[in-house]
Amino acid sequence: MWTYSQEKDIEGNVSDDESGMPLLGVNVIVEGTSTGTTTDFDGNFTLKSVPNDATLIFSYLGFKTLKLKVAEASDFNVKLASDTQALDDVVVIGYGKSSKRKVTGAVSTVNSESIQDLEPVNAATALQGTSAGVNVTPQSGSPGAESNIRIRGVSTNGNSSPLIILNGFQYDGGLNSINPQDIETITVLKDAQAAIYGSIGANGVVLIETKKGSKNTAPEITYNTYVGLQETTRKLPLLNSNEYALLINEKYANAGQSLPFSNLNNIENDTDWQDAVLETSAVVSNNFAIRGGSEKTNYSFSASHLDQKGIVAPDKSNFKRTTANLSINTEVKDYLNIQANVIFTNNRSQGINSFGLGSVLFNALNIAPTINQNRNNLDGTIDLGNEVVNPLTQINNTFNDFESNRLSGNVVAELEYIQDFELTARYGFNSSKLNNRQFFPEFNFGTGKVFNRPVNQVDLDQQDFYDYTFDLFNTIEKTFFGELDVTNTTGLTVFRSHGEGLFGSRTGVLRNSYDFADLGSATGVGEGNQTNGSFVSEFRRLSYFTRFEFDYQDKYLFSAILRRDTSSRFGPNNSTGWFPSVTAGWLLTEEDFIGTNDILNFAKLRASYGELGNDQIGDFLFLSVLSGEAEYLFGPDQGLTTGQALGPLANPSVKWETAKKLDIGLDLQLFNNDLDITLDYYDNTREDLLIPGIPTSGIFGIAAPGSSAPTINAGTVKNTGFEATLGYSKDFSDDFSFSINYNVSTIDNEVTQINGAEFLEGGQFSVGQQPPSRMEVGLPLGYFYGLKTDGIFQSQAEVEAHPSQSQLAGVEASPGDLRFVDTNGDGVISQDDRTYIGDPIPDVTMGLNLSFTYKNFDFSAYSFANLGNEIVRNFERDQINVNMLSRRLNRWTGPGTSSTEPRVTTGATANKLFSDYFVEDGSFLRIQTISLGYNVPVENLKAFGINGVKIYAKVDNAFTFTEYSGYDPTASTGAPIGGGIDLGFYPLPRTYTLGLNVKL
Repeated sequence: MWTYSQEKDIEGNVSDDESGMPLLGVNVIVEGTSTGTTTDFDGNFTLKSVPNDATLIFSYLGFKTLKLKVAEASDFNVKLASDTQALDDVVVIGYGKSSKRKVTGAVSTVNSESIQDLEPVNAATALQGTSAGVNVTPQSGSPGAESNIRIRGVSTNGNSSPLIILNGFQYDGGLNSINPQDIETITVLKDAQAAIYGSIGANGVVLIETKKGSKNTAPEITYNTYVGLQETTRKLPLLNSNEYALLINEKYANAGQSLPFSNLNNIENDTDWQDAVLETSAVVSNNFAIRGGSEKTNYSFSASHLDQKGIVAPDKSNFKRTTANLSINTEVKDYLNIQANVIFTNNRSQGINSFGLGSVLFNALNIAPTINQNRNNLDGTIDLGNEVVNPLTQINNTFNDFESNRLSGNVVAELEYIQDFELTARYGFNSSKLNNRQFFPEFNFGTGKVFNRPVNQVDLDQQDFYDYTFDLFNTIEKTFFGELDVTNTTGLTVFRSHGEGLFGSRTGVLRNSYDFADLGSATGVGEGNQTNGSFVSEFRRLSYFTRFEFDYQDKYLFSAILRRDTSSRFGPNNSTGWFPSVTAGWLLTEEDFIGTNDILNFAKLRASYGELGNDQIGDFLFLSVLSGEAEYLFGPDQGLTTGQALGPLANPSVKWETAKKLDIGLDLQLFNNDLDITLDYYDNTREDLLIPGIPTSGIFGIAAPGSSAPTINAGTVKNTGFEATLGYSKDFSDDFSFSINYNVSTIDNEVTQINGAEFLEGGQFSVGQQPPSRMEVGLPLGYFYGLKTDGIFQSQAEVEAHPSQSQLAGVEASPGDLRFVDTNGDGVISQDDRTYIGDPIPDVTMGLNLSFTYKNFDFSAYSFANLGNEIVRNFERDQINVNMLSRRLNRWTGPGTSSTEPRVTTGATANKLFSDYFVEDGSFLRIQTISLGYNVPVENLKAFGINGVKIYAKVDNAFTFTEYSGYDPTASTGAPIGGGIDLGFYPLPRTYTLGLNVKL
């Protein structure tokens, strides 16, 4: 109960201390009461009957809060100072924003400064080592390649990619289609905070906000450019021609065959095929932007062009990205705000076969060094099997062009129809058109080669995709009793996507030339010489959601989220799902019994639990479709007739996967806010995994062409672990500042349930061998399943004393062969002795990043590491005469000569079978970026109308410390079952860059 001796009416004005411009919407509150108002367009405010002994609180986002005692004020014209730290603390949480201080979920944010330091080609790279619990690995080092983003482990056997939200709408274009220099912040929602996205948030959510202009700001023009040179970080140690001939002769001699090289002193060629295909190439980027604003409107326009060549065949492997980004935000009325964002992206690329058996690098590693690099047809040279060809000839016969044009954007209207009540309508869209052309010329690489083309062929592919997201939600912000702040956001989301495509192929391209590679001019006729096809896809989702946020006494925080999704991807039995979550926080330092001091400045304990979904499967799997084939006998004299039959079996009960996410966290700020510490424990359990191929009775006809077992909800995977982030930042003087950030996360992955099958298989090793990866209860998802070795047989006596290995290759082992472990103890070595031999999921991921400024110089270094994962070496072809890694020089040649490398021979052995001999430690530490910049003193530029110039040099992918023998320890297809297998990874380039940033 308030009692006052005197009251008065107050009129005043609030403006920006720096620019003097009036501030609209500043909160002016009488401390300890719910009495208050906001400033109008001119910064004016009025308060009635204010007690003389009261204190006014002025607060505004991006400015420092000011308290003013009424009795001591001569006037109420107030100037607010900007608070850069407060601006940095704004966190996007989905359908709204919050302050970092009051966020109750596990959230990581990468700001524009970090992105500017990294200057990545692909925006996903900015998350490497900067966000705890987020593991980013490239799909390839080839230009334009996307990255695999995994948040808190791999939880599903299907699509594990997170949801991307760009400026509030769903974006499926890939992060490599976004210009990194347009990004203001990247926010990662890792726990139940993402439940606001319901059936699409189970893999985590990545929220991207692009840069906007500022109101009451003169136009600011920036131009950023850089030029870089790219090179491979390593070459694999292969045999030269003399070493190769020596080992090949030894292979034949050990099998009692005549030697292919009769004179080792007269070998004609010594071709370094890696030198032949790996080149130094360029990357060039130009980016222009203009941003600013008036009293009511702010704007931003930017345009960029990136041209990146490949380090393998740069004329045939390259990527060009052109973007334009326009953003306008205007206050139509005091109560109505409208903004629009439009992003156009044109991606154009050419590519070579860059990953897998038969890729250019695969051939460069396996082709014999004794072959001249100008030998296009390998007939008459040493026999390398039917796959290995001259990689330079392969490059010369590669012709393709892939182009995509994408227009994305949104329009947002915010209406404050009653004080503290705001209605937001948002329409976001993506429209993309893909045009792909490939030409396969007629060519003979040699007798029996799988790459041979007796006739040429052109393939054309045109695809159009369109989707839109419409959001309508209401936000209410009220304060009750002066101590309880309540925010409610309630609304709906409508999402629809539509796609269609047309594709065809034809032989008989004129002159066997790419210049004439078109369906209209090709001459092939008849079945087999021309094909065509098309598709149409449709998907819709209707969602309702509500979120309540409570803040009591600025120290007790609570939020609850409920979302209801209805999806066309699932049948009537399960088309609707409910996804709830709760989060809570306790600001410990607001308690009197804890408080703040010079050491402890801030402490927040938080916890969250929620359920989210994953619907990343094919459309209409609950329906039966006549997409299969069958043969029918209508009569004894009519023969067999081919007809249509059921395709994949329908499952009317199929529904989304459910992720149950638990998180307990602690946020600390110490030593005058110089040290930030964030600690988290998480439990991410995924239930009802959508699994295809569970064995089904043959009575259903699934063996027919085009048919298969249905997709069912049949598994559970659990990820648990700890995360820690430590950041220290301090300005030691006007000339020197320093910051260092370290994050570490652990992952314990386990499959806890599979219904209807003992295990699931995936991946590929060599040719014709059983799948090397499995999903099995009690073990990590996608673990490696093969034979375990125990050294090399050193004598015949050892062979005879060991369980027989003859069932593996049809012959008994000999001295010098790998000795396999009898894991099941049945006295015989067979495929039944296969067991766990490795895990592609790292046990620990971490990042260490530091930066400092000294006068006009700035320096930054970013690094990240994966520890405790294995990788399969699978780029060596199983053929007699292919080249080998130089490690094979240490092969067994007699008792005691080697306990790790088996003998060489052309005879049959079990040494080639998948075993831990091919599994290596994939742990690594990578220095991602080292950058040094110089900022030209402003006083030297003002006369030229220039507000800033920065010159910098940096090195990307500078150093990688690893024991893995392949090109890159991050090599992986990204598949949950079959990842971590190196099929001939296109290496990530090391890039030396010189850049210039100019601000006008």
